[in-house]
Amino acid sequence: MSEIGIVYYEDNRELREGLSFLIQATPGLQLLGAFANCHSLTPEIQSLQPQVVLMDIDLPGLSGIDAVPLVKAVSPQSQVLMLTVFDDEDKIFRAIRNGASGYLLKHTSPSELIAAIFDLHRGGSPMTASVARKVLVHFQQPQSTPSEGTLLSPRELDIIKGLVAGYSYKLLADHLHISIDTVRSHIRSIYDKLQVNSKTEAVLKAMREGLV
Repeated sequence: MSEIGIVYYEDNRELREGLSFLIQATPGLQLLGAFANCHSLTPEIQSLQPQVVLMDIDLPGLSGIDAVPLVKAVSPQSQVLMLTVFDDEDKIFRAIRNGASGYLLKHTSPSELIAAIFDLHRGGSPMTASVARKVLVHFQQPQSTPSEGTLLSPRELDIIKGLVAGYSYKLLADHLHISIDTVRSHIRSIYDKLQVNSKTEAVLKAMREGLV
């Protein structure tokens, strides 16, 4: 199995160097770059094409939340995992809306962080327990009636159900006997209909609106 390429954005030098060492020492992971800010994010991501981007929020200049859509714009396959001290709902949901696939707090243990990276790469959406609880509470509101504009086709419902089950794009393609490109096409359509920008937000919105 090929190594998971990782790029890390963190302005705390001690933390950046410590986690960089941990990543480099973990079989199956490859640190492609570690940076103190996002000033050159676009060319860095374009050049390195990481599978996973670890992103702090409180960075000098461009914040980590505002950097997420830039990552997705130049490298759509890159999965962004927020790693921050902030657990307020505004930042959590802004990060998810912008395309983040996971959200961990910095008190996460090294072993849990490494496990989260592998989980993210397999199609999961790792979150610190307190963050996950806030997301669930937010979406445990009375279900609204799906509007005509958000109704998904039967095939798109198959896709979103697979995402809920944690399937990767390849597993979805194999399970539904379609190509990965077709899966991606359906997912783009799902994003448009649900007006979301990430897999995590699509799953949560589909659940909230009673689509799955």
